[in-house]
Amino acid sequence: MKSPVPGILSAAALTLHFTGLASAQDSVAQFYRGKTITIIAASSPGGGYDLYARTIARHLGKHLPGNPSVIVSNMPGAASNVAAAYIYNVAPKDGTVIGGLFMGAVVEPLFSGRVRTTHDMSKLNYIGNANKDVYVCLVRAEAPVKSFAEVFEKELVVGASADGASTRDFPELLKNLLGAKFKIVAGYPGTRQINLAMERGEVDGGCGQSWSSVSATYPAWFKEGKVKVLAQEDPEGYPDLNKQGAPLTRDFAKTDEQKQILDLIYSQTIFGRPYAVAPDVPKERVDALRKAFIATMRDPELKAEAARIKLDVDAIGGDELQAAIVKMYATPVHILDKARQAMVPK
Repeated sequence: MKSPVPGILSAAALTLHFTGLASAQDSVAQFYRGKTITIIAASSPGGGYDLYARTIARHLGKHLPGNPSVIVSNMPGAASNVAAAYIYNVAPKDGTVIGGLFMGAVVEPLFSGRVRTTHDMSKLNYIGNANKDVYVCLVRAEAPVKSFAEVFEKELVVGASADGASTRDFPELLKNLLGAKFKIVAGYPGTRQINLAMERGEVDGGCGQSWSSVSATYPAWFKEGKVKVLAQEDPEGYPDLNKQGAPLTRDFAKTDEQKQILDLIYSQTIFGRPYAVAPDVPKERVDALRKAFIATMRDPELKAEAARIKLDVDAIGGDELQAAIVKMYATPVHILDKARQAMVPK
């Protein structure tokens, strides 16, 4: 007869495993019960990041063990680095403070070469991302360029804001790396002013704009054909735009290295609105927050609310987000150097 010991040991191991999971969940529930979680929205009230944070806050607590209350506090400054430094150094390291940060802050050390002494974005615990942004180049119907292929033959005047913003860096990238004949008019405070300049005919178009934002803010543009998407600045593109035949800028790359550089820079768009906690938060609470975050983003009530206020939701979980950031930070130095050079105004 076969010995029953292996089967007994297997059953015992499973029992211990599930007992451990239940114990961890009980511990998390005990900690969060009666507590208040603060989501730090790294922008001023009323903006897109603030709107996402407040929508998530209304639903997150019911998906966390212990059902804590969730509130939102605004902390704008330095492209969300003020909020990131606060979470990293000052805020409680117990899982009660979550940062809603800018994607640009996550990749700043990679693409700018600037290393912040106050915090290390690669060491934060990322709990999830609310939305994947697809960035686009837009063009007025009256512009001299009608297709992206023509930007290599005719000059196109595009509006942009300051260095470090996608509206400046992305067209500069296409100009320097691929040879697009962009005349970049920089200095606009933001996309609202760039788009107003487009309407006035001061500029012909603009790149580095979030499709989810511009399509919701200016629906008449695209319905009436006043403005169209010239190209998508994304590794894969937005499903509806793909169906409409809007090309990917990467398809115009002439070498594998050019594609690699474009994919590297565009890969940041998969975490358009990342949420993170401090490096020292206990693992069991990080795990619970990640599980609660993705459950929140899949919550039918949140989805209905998001649809009602035209909020685009395309979430990814914390494990996937953390892995993507680790992969980006492992990019070979020579590719990073070329990516940085490609975004420097010349």
